[in-house]
Amino acid sequence: MFNGILLMALVFTFGCRERVVKKHQEKAVEMILEIPDSAKAPKPQKEEVPKPVLKSLEGLADTLFVRLADYSADFDYDLRYATENNFLKAKVYDCAECYTRVKTARALLLANKEFMDKGYKIKFFDCYRPNDVQYKMWAIVPNPQYVANPVKGSIHNKGGAVDITLVTLEGEELDMGTDFDFFGKKAYHDNMDLPQTVLSNRLLLKETMEKHGFWSIRTEWWHYNLGTASNDKVANFKWDCD
Repeated sequence: MFNGILLMALVFTFGCRERVVKKHQEKAVEMILEIPDSAKAPKPQKEEVPKPVLKSLEGLADTLFVRLADYSADFDYDLRYATENNFLKAKVYDCAECYTRVKTARALLLANKEFMDKGYKIKFFDCYRPNDVQYKMWAIVPNPQYVANPVKGSIHNKGGAVDITLVTLEGEELDMGTDFDFFGKKAYHDNMDLPQTVLSNRLLLKETMEKHGFWSIRTEWWHYNLGTASNDKVANFKWDCD
């Protein structure tokens, strides 16, 4: 009989302990489920890229050289001569930068504002070109049909010429019929044997640039000279590469 009582006591004890453990487990689950949102680990937030602090051209001398990216974040760049993706098949710039004289920069900013109002913006292939770079290019292709003789220099060497195209505000290039530095009749402004879309894109580029003081050359749809740059001196100013 004593053994029976002992067995019943043990069963009762273990049963109570099991109920207590189960009750604590259920309470723990309830506590986990009731954790407020504020106590949960915060979701990682996207890091905001700080906007560049832009400079002003106000008060600067017309002939001073400036880096365009310091004055506007609304241009695109594909500076081909800082790569081997050009007709020279050679990299002739130490690093990719787009400089012009101040008066050229002012005209470009105004032209780009008009393009952006229409849903486009300027993309640069080449800008100011130091005369030392002109000598490098001449050494590779000593042909004035393709490269200006560095002894005389070009408007690029004066900081008044740019090679450009147009892209959408999302960065997609407009169809201009040929790539940059395509030397053939398909690149000529007076070649009308092209799709209407190409002709319209070229006309938009040409008319807007001319409105803001630039003039084109017949054989290159991408090349524009500032009208007042012809009398400037050939320069050999060089920028620092980080």
